[in-house]
Order: sequence, then structure tokens, then C-alpha cells
Amino acid sequence: MAVGAPLLAGLLQNPSAAQAAEETPVSRTVDVSIDTLTPSAPVEGDTVTVTGTLTNRGKRTITDATVNLRVGPRMDSRSEIDQVARRKGFRSDSDPRPLDSPEIEIKRLAVGVPQDFRISVPVADLDLGDEGGVYQLGVSLTGQTSDARWNRVLGIERTFLPYQPEPTAKRTQLTYLWPLVSSAHISADTASDEQQSPVFQDDELVEELRPGGRLDQMVTLGKDLAVTWVIDPDLLASVDAMANGYRVKDGTGHTAGTEANRKLAERWLGELEKAVQGRKVVALPFADPDLASLAHRGKAVPGSLGHLQSATALAGSTVETILHVQPATDFAWPVEGAVDPSIMAVATSAGARKVIARSDSIQDDDLSYTPTAARPIGGGATAVVSDAELSTAFQGDMVRAETSTLAVQEFLAQTLAITLEQPQDRRSVVVAPQRQPSVSQAQAMAAAVRGLGAKRWTEPLDLVAAAAAKPDPDASTRVPRASQYPKKLRDSELPVDAFRDMKTTGDELDDFKVILSDATRVVPPVGTAINREMSTSWRGRTTAAAIYRVDVQDVLRRLTKSVVLVDKSALTLSGRSATIPVTVQNKLLQDVEGLVLRLTSSNGTRLKVDGDTSADLPITVRAGHSQSVKFPASANANGQVSMTAQLYTVDGTPYGSPMTFSVKVSEMTPTVMLVIAGGVLLLVLAGVRMYSQRKRLAARAAEAEADTESEADAPSEAEAEAETEAETEAETAAGSTAGDESDTADGAGQPSDPDADTGSESGDPSGPGEKVDR
Repeated sequence: MAVGAPLLAGLLQNPSAAQAAEETPVSRTVDVSIDTLTPSAPVEGDTVTVTGTLTNRGKRTITDATVNLRVGPRMDSRSEIDQVARRKGFRSDSDPRPLDSPEIEIKRLAVGVPQDFRISVPVADLDLGDEGGVYQLGVSLTGQTSDARWNRVLGIERTFLPYQPEPTAKRTQLTYLWPLVSSAHISADTASDEQQSPVFQDDELVEELRPGGRLDQMVTLGKDLAVTWVIDPDLLASVDAMANGYRVKDGTGHTAGTEANRKLAERWLGELEKAVQGRKVVALPFADPDLASLAHRGKAVPGSLGHLQSATALAGSTVETILHVQPATDFAWPVEGAVDPSIMAVATSAGARKVIARSDSIQDDDLSYTPTAARPIGGGATAVVSDAELSTAFQGDMVRAETSTLAVQEFLAQTLAITLEQPQDRRSVVVAPQRQPSVSQAQAMAAAVRGLGAKRWTEPLDLVAAAAAKPDPDASTRVPRASQYPKKLRDSELPVDAFRDMKTTGDELDDFKVILSDATRVVPPVGTAINREMSTSWRGRTTAAAIYRVDVQDVLRRLTKSVVLVDKSALTLSGRSATIPVTVQNKLLQDVEGLVLRLTSSNGTRLKVDGDTSADLPITVRAGHSQSVKFPASANANGQVSMTAQLYTVDGTPYGSPMTFSVKVSEMTPTVMLVIAGGVLLLVLAGVRMYSQRKRLAARAAEAEADTESEADAPSEAEAEAETEAETEAETAAGSTAGDESDTADGAGQPSDPDADTGSESGDPSGPGEKVDR
């Protein structure tokens, strides 16, 4: 107590000593935000202006406060910049003293109410020295609260001031990649019109192309920057398809895209074509395949590497056709530049000789400086190692002005620090940012590149030249082991099942295209859709990726099922030989050819097809038609036989599902044939009899009609009686004579006479088996 009492009294009398103990928590009471710093890289004669806001996050009002600038000593390394960037609260042992002027007085800062500030100072008053370098620039607020009536630092924000009044002797060559990459938008489906309009999964790409949209901003900002354009050809193909007429899925069908959207796509392509003229353009493999997923998961599935080769082959022609520039196609870009031996092997398997890696993967722990990006790794391949800190400088939310400004200033400071590490040597540094920057991220990136426009410590270099730069002999060329691949990235890779789905779809496409008279209507849309299934854009979107793969399979299977065998019902085969028809239906809009139809009998002893157990017949079916094929069949025994019809391609691969039907064989014996012949004869005789009867009835009707007409000329009653008696006597005499003649002439009579064996009609019902005239 004797020792502690004087110490306590001293602390109470000297608030500054107490302040040191409180600095860490108290110095975060006020949120100091630096929203702008201009110019971002000042030179001699400039005036530095800082604007921002002050927000009291504490519980008490702050009074009698002042806002000051704090400019620190020159920083000699990139690690010092990192330390300052991570620091939050005020530290009296490392933060510089405030400048005496300028100073802004804040009489009262209420809780939660932001207050803007603006402070300017000539560069000459900053005491930056003649050599230049990177300096810490802080804005602090010092004040009091009702519970602590002494001045203390209540808030501070730090940034960096790169100052290089004269160009350095050896400027760093800086390559900034400007990526134009999007997610997959086009499905495997196409419209049935003549130009085969592509069908889009959705209309989300339009939002990126609108003025102010992400892709619009990438082109608008990038056209004035010294950057290397890195383009996914699938994006160009998608926008080009939109510009030339497209359709969008709508439930179970699809509708035409609007004219306004078509013009948006046309305008964007025109602006991009002008922006890339005279610039280096690097074309990624079509649809930007995920090389790490392919290396770690896809190699186990046969044929997966073939998709990468087709994507690489398609890249150059797509870019050249649409943008009319010759791109470099020998670059590969794994996700986040993370590599291992298997990724390198896959990347170079399709023809890439330059792999864009990153310095947090291929590390240079033993060097005190940043080496040149190009590294030979053997086998004629080069690793272009981008700088990790610069490449990730603009990730995260860049919407807030403070975040963007701090990121830009740190980026500029890091580039100057790289140059000053070895000012006597010229080195090449590559920056490979995230593949799909947001609008705010792209704007921050553009601000940083513009900040280097004075070329005082850097000069632009395209990626092709950077890959060909003379490598640093001390730089690491060791590719990290597979076990060193980041777990977070490995967990987000495409699963093995994804590559199995691709193989299934690819095999079905190979079987289908050989029967088409015009395979170009099917192979390109489905083939490119399979390439899209490998895209890096599916990372973090597992469900969407699975839905897309299923959709591609459904589209292809709907097409393949348009060529089918028509189901048959059971058949009955009567006789020793007959033909069995089998029908093939083609619902496609083109002819199919190169198919073989095979009909197989399950019992060759009972029923043979063309003299054997099975028979093959070639078949061609016109678009939208059905074609029947007749197979000769011969029966040897009665009974049921199962028949199977199956289509095959010319190479013997089964096409579609088999169709099974049954045939009942019923052989005709001589007895059965005799019975049938007798039945036919009876039917013929009955027909003749019916004809004769109808003829007699017609004759009688004609006689009755004639008698009626002759009544008008009839003789007198006496004469008629005499005539009748005479006729009766004559008929009696004639009947006697005819009766005598019938004994010698086998009873031949007149055609109109009744049959000789017909008795008098009876009113009784006819007996069994008795024929009855009707």
C-alpha cells in the first residue's frame, strides 16, 4: 500500500498515463471513415484532400474534439504495409504524432449521428522526403466524454500514401487480367425454326448487359485501361446468340426473347469488339472448365479429358468469329490459381503451355522480394505466378466508399513497395483477380489501374509478354503436393457423379448422331452444353449444377425417343409362311438413316424369321414419317412364340429399347383345308341359288305387269269364256304330251318351273337341317 498509493495518485494527476491503459478499447469509440483520398498517388506540388465521416459508436456525447492527419515514417517492406492494414485501434508506440495543421474542431459529436469532414494539406507540408516511398496516412479524432474529462484518441483510420515524385530507374512491369466470365445460361435445347434458335435457361444474362450491369461495367471501364482481356468464349457465344434471336424457357415450353434484349446484346458486343482492338486477348477453354475438379474427380471417369480438349479446340474460333481478333489459347487458369501436380497435368493435356497460378500456391518463402511471375516447371510448360495480395485486393464488399478507397490505396502502396524492394532490377508482376467481379469491385479495380497510369513505378505489360519474360533463377518452381491443395477449394469441387453424368450424356450423343442425316442440328448444342457442365461457375451452386445436368440429359433423351418402334399387339399366323410387319416412327425434323432393324424369334424351331432365328433389315425413315419393314416368317409347329424387335446402329450398338410381341402359330392340315374348301363351295352354291330365285321373282313380276296393261283390250265376256275353254282343252292335251316326253328327257322343264323335288308348301315349321326358301 505504501508503494501503490503514490503511484495511484500519480495516475490520477496525469490522465495521459491512464490513457495508455485505455487506448485499445477507447480508441474505437468513434468510427472514422475515409471515403476519398485525392490524388491517390500525389507528386510534388499537389494538395492531398481527405473526405469522410465521423460516427460516435459509444454511449456518451463527445465534446471538444479535433480531427487531425497523422503521417507516418516511410515503410520499407510489404510486410509493414500488411501490419498497418490489420491494425484497428490507436497505438501510441507505432502511430505517428498528429500534424499541427490542418486541424478540424468538433464541438459536439452526438451518439450515432454521422458528421462529414474534409481536410486538405499541401504535399510540401507532409515532410515526405525526396526519395519517395510508401507512408502511413491516418485520420484521428481526439476528444472528451462526460465520464473522462481529458483528451484522448477516440477513433482512428489508417490508409497509405504512395509517393514517388520521379519515375524509378527500373519500373515494375505489371500485368492486370481483366476477366469476362459469366455462368452458364444456354440450355441444350433449340427451337424448331430454320436457324435453330437457342433456348436460354433464364434471362439473367440480360441484367448483366444492361447499362450499369456487371458485364456492361467491365467493358465500359476496361476499354480505357491497360489490361489483358481474359474471355470465356461461352459468354461471347451466349451474347451472340441473344443478338441473333433467342428463346427463353417458360414452364414446359419457351418464348421468344424481346427485341429490346436483342439490341442490348448487340450493343454490348459492338462495344466489346471496339474495346479489344489492338489489345491482347486470352481465350479460356470454352465454358471455362474447372481444371481442379477435372483433375481430382473427373480423371476417374473415362472420356472426361476429351471434353476439355473439345472445349480448348472451340475457344479460338469462337472468339475470332465474334470479336474478329486472334486470341491466345495456350493459357489455363485453375480456380484461384491453386495448383498441384495433377492439375498441372490436366491443364497441359489439352494444349495449354502456360498455367496461371498464384503466389499463395507456388510460394517463395525464402525470398525477401517479389520475383518475376514466369516460372519454367518442366515439360515445356510455364507457371505464370500471379501475386496473391494484389490479386485478392478487391474481393469482398466494395460498395462502401471507405472500403473501396482503402483497397485502392493499399494496392498502389503494395505495387510501389514491390518496385522499391529491388529498384535496380526490372521484374514482371501479374495480377489475376476474381473471375466475376461485382460492379463495385470492378470500379475499385479500375480506379487502382488508373492510379498507376502515370507510370512512375510501374508500366503495363500484356500477359503473353509476361509469360515470356526472363524468369528469376531464385524463384521457386516447385509445384505443391496434392495434400497441400486448399481444403476449402477441394470441398467445392464438382463431384464424381457430375462427370459420370457427362459421360452418360456424351455416350448417348455419340450413339444418336450416327443415325442423323444432319448431325449439326443436334451435336453442337448438346456438345457445348456438356462443356458447360464442367464450368468453374458451378462452384458453390451444387443444386443448380445438378439441375442443369439433368436438363441436358432430358433434352437429348427426348430427341432419341423421337425415333421409336411402334408397339404391336399379339399376332396370329395361320399357315406355313407369312410376313410380319414392324413399324419404326420418326418424329424428328430430319431423316434418320444408318439404322438396322433386327427381329428375333424366341423359338426358332417353331417359327423362323427369313429362315433363321433372327433377321436384320436396313431402314431409313423420313422426317415426321413412319416406315414399316416386313420380315418373311415360316412356321413349323403350332404354339405361342415371343418375338423381339430391336434397332441397331450400323456398328452394332443397340438403339433405344427393344419391343416385344407374341405370335400365335396355327398350322393348316389337309383335313382342315378340305373342310374349309367344302364350306367355301357351299357358300358359292347358296349364292347361285339365291341369284336364281331372285331372277324368277323378277320375271313373274314382269308378267303380272303385262297382264294388267292388256286388260284394256280384253274381248266380250262370252268370247272370253269360249276362248278360255278352248285354251284349257289345249293345255290339257299338251300336258299329256309333255308328261310322255318327260319320261325320255329326264324331266327337263322350263326355267320358270318350280324345282322337281319341291313339294307343296306347308304352313308347319321347318324341321331340323331343312332348307327353307325365303
